Amino acid sequence: MKRRVKIGLERLPELADKLPIGKNPALLCNEASCTSDYIHATDFLYSCGIKPSALFGPQHGISITDQANMIEWEGRRDSGGIPIHSLYGATRKPTRDSLIGVSSLIVDLQEVGSRYYTYIWTSYLCLESCAEAGIPLIVLDRPNPLAGIKTEGPGIAQGYESFVGLSSIPIRHGCTIGELLRVFAKRNNISEYLKVVPMEGWNRRMLWPQTQRPWFPPSPNMPDFETALLYPGACLLEATNISEGRGTAYPFKVFGSPWICSKRMIAALEKYKIKGASFRPVSYKPMFDKYLGEVCRGVQVHIDSSMTLEPVLLYYIIIYEISILWPDEFRWTEPPYEYEYIKPPIDILTGDNKFRDCVDNKGNLRELVSAWDKYYTMYNDEINNIMLY
Repeated sequence: MKRRVKIGLERLPELADKLPIGKNPALLCNEASCTSDYIHATDFLYSCGIKPSALFGPQHGISITDQANMIEWEGRRDSGGIPIHSLYGATRKPTRDSLIGVSSLIVDLQEVGSRYYTYIWTSYLCLESCAEAGIPLIVLDRPNPLAGIKTEGPGIAQGYESFVGLSSIPIRHGCTIGELLRVFAKRNNISEYLKVVPMEGWNRRMLWPQTQRPWFPPSPNMPDFETALLYPGACLLEATNISEGRGTAYPFKVFGSPWICSKRMIAALEKYKIKGASFRPVSYKPMFDKYLGEVCRGVQVHIDSSMTLEPVLLYYIIIYEISILWPDEFRWTEPPYEYEYIKPPIDILTGDNKFRDCVDNKGNLRELVSAWDKYYTMYNDEINNIMLY
């Protein structure tokens, strides 16, 4: 029988005495911060004799009730009077006042293996604040649902940093949240303020199903592992006038619009002989977000092979082909997007303006994608000595 991966949170009872937690730790978490026995991190910490003096929460709220892209939430106090600080509202970084009296900041967030997922950057900004305040940040590591052997997509060019990418990593980054923070800490010379509680039993070839762990949706539109697997590519649709399936039961698994012809779209995709995916025509009516209440016609992406699927490449192709088939209807969305008010959303998602230029000018998509390999070599050389597993 396969053993279930033991996350950093579940290892606290054996390691707490060796960590610089102190008497007044704070906790960055949300509703998905649970053990495999469905015990929330706050209750689990209490059972270990660790009593958080404050809570911090990322995008979507600490209770994961708010939708995406600048739907802010405000802090409050919980039923026991403990302050809850929002890091997706007036500020995205802990203020000096919010850390007064805090002995350490514990991070327990599940991210999904994609650069745009803002929990990475909330944790990164927390590390910066902790270093500025002279207190440790302790990361309770969790699995990368997409495993740790594959990277995909470009890095971030200088000047294109944003809240969906504050430091250059590939779109599909191939690291755990603990490993990523080790990368950022080293880049910023603040490694002394970072402690990572590693997992037990996880290896880099494990996709989420191999971890034997229950899936707790870490955000409102991330209901299952297959959604997370498509997300590195499908999120790019947020920067277009194509519906990414928000407002349906299949976010990021379907795409469409009132003006797309499903059969023409599928015929265009099949020319590429895409690995790991099949396509089915669908119609749907979003209950919120783009095309609210309108019938969208489009495509559902079905995953045939989780190991061979290349989601970033797939959605580069999807957007490129839509722009060719429906040039009069296709549009990029305008800012603001995730607190960027000037640059187009597609540029901060992809990390520069090259993909947008390629689509707008009908450039050579394969040549653009082949340039990723040079970046992978540099990135892998950097992280080789930082990996924990």
